[in-house]
Amino acid sequence: MQNRLLSLDVFRGITVAAMILVNNPGDWEHVYAPLLHAHWHGCTPTDLIFPFFLFIVGVSISFAMAKTTPSISKIIRRSAILFGLGLFLNLYPKFDFANVRIPGVLQRIALVYLVCSLIFIKTSRNTQMLITVILLTAYWLLMTLVPVPGIGYANLEPTTNLGAWVDRNLLTTAHLWRSAKVWDPEGIFSTIPAIGTGMLGVLTGQWLRSQRTDAEKMAWLFLWGNALIIGGLIWNEFFPINKSLWTSSFVLYAGGWAMVALAICYWLIDVQGYRRWTAPFVAFGVNAITVFFLSGVIPRTLPLFKINTPEGPVGLQVWMQKNLISVWFNNPYNASLAGALTFITIWFVILYVMYKKGIIIKV
Repeated sequence: MQNRLLSLDVFRGITVAAMILVNNPGDWEHVYAPLLHAHWHGCTPTDLIFPFFLFIVGVSISFAMAKTTPSISKIIRRSAILFGLGLFLNLYPKFDFANVRIPGVLQRIALVYLVCSLIFIKTSRNTQMLITVILLTAYWLLMTLVPVPGIGYANLEPTTNLGAWVDRNLLTTAHLWRSAKVWDPEGIFSTIPAIGTGMLGVLTGQWLRSQRTDAEKMAWLFLWGNALIIGGLIWNEFFPINKSLWTSSFVLYAGGWAMVALAICYWLIDVQGYRRWTAPFVAFGVNAITVFFLSGVIPRTLPLFKINTPEGPVGLQVWMQKNLISVWFNNPYNASLAGALTFITIWFVILYVMYKKGIIIKV
């Protein structure tokens, strides 16, 4: 079995491109509903993107560490770099250490990578399955049965659930999500089930590396993926699917869709050999962390450059959206989507040149 799946690079590329798309609309006031997160309970296509990436992290661990096991110090060092990059994004450009948000997307990726890597190199596959079940079950019971201090009862409301209480007490409100202050969608407590998402990827990667036939691998992945989706929908009746809380039902539901998506990519690309269309997504996939980090830096940088207008000075990004993109559209939602697609297209050109030149920046 090869150590690298083209289908995994493509799946990663599609996922990171989608992540950039939903994170960078031309105008946040006009965004189509599927490109927004669910307000609270429920799941939109956008809610699936981050768990897909964590799932891919898990699959990658299975492939990268199957033959050459890295040292624990190397795993910790890579996790620390990822966490540091995420913290830099939260600090930039003001570098207000007193009020910096500590959690974040890259920070969660770092923690999931760290824990899943250690579990993978230190335990058997059966133990890994047991750990995954324990993580999801324990989180469900804690969130639904343990009375929240100061509230007196268990609940799943945004500001009064157990996870929000833990994050506030560990990090303080000064270091949580700026839009909420009293809870964080990438908080410490909800990272527990997020590790479960990574572990589903670890288990999937081991299945793909097995000696079974390609037809068996694809069929069982598709079957298990649909079983997890159904399981998530059933669990939703007791523990609602919720990306912000990263509920256990959400782990099953999103993980199931990730398995199905990877199974389709694997069958089309690695088995059937339909590869002509893959290059743009491979370009995104092999430099996924790089493009995600830089695509976060640029939107934070453009507002620093001010353009004088009759209405007063505006940031460069706002000016470009209004004068270079929106003028071509009557519908502001289409204009906003065009702004996001323009941003992705620019990145594709850069990443494709890097890909062709063999430039891969590893973290």
